[in-house]
Amino acid sequence: MKPNIVPKNGDMLPRARELRREMTPQERKLWYQFLRRYPVKIYKQRIIESFIADFYCSRAQLVIELDGAQHTTEQGLLYDRERSSIFSQYGLDVLRFSNYEVDLQFEAVCEKIHQTIQSRL
Repeated sequence: MKPNIVPKNGDMLPRARELRREMTPQERKLWYQFLRRYPVKIYKQRIIESFIADFYCSRAQLVIELDGAQHTTEQGLLYDRERSSIFSQYGLDVLRFSNYEVDLQFEAVCEKIHQTIQSRL
């Protein structure tokens, strides 16, 4: 699959850098225990338009999002739908996992990410 060109809002760069330095415990766990050494390049806190995706795999056109409790509110769900809609305009698929899943079902989360990336290459 040939990656699409995904525009980024350069004004978001300071915030993306801040989020890279201050990852949540679940983002840190997924990054250091799985994604960082994954054989296909994955970026953390990647700017896509005016949004910052938790993790992004350009080759597989995949966004990986880890969701805390704020994502279960009505406002959070609406915001996530808007983001996913924007991402899909660029051919990106979005995988969402709750922090709970990363904490308690880590191997299953990693396997789902692996299977999705392999199926999209």
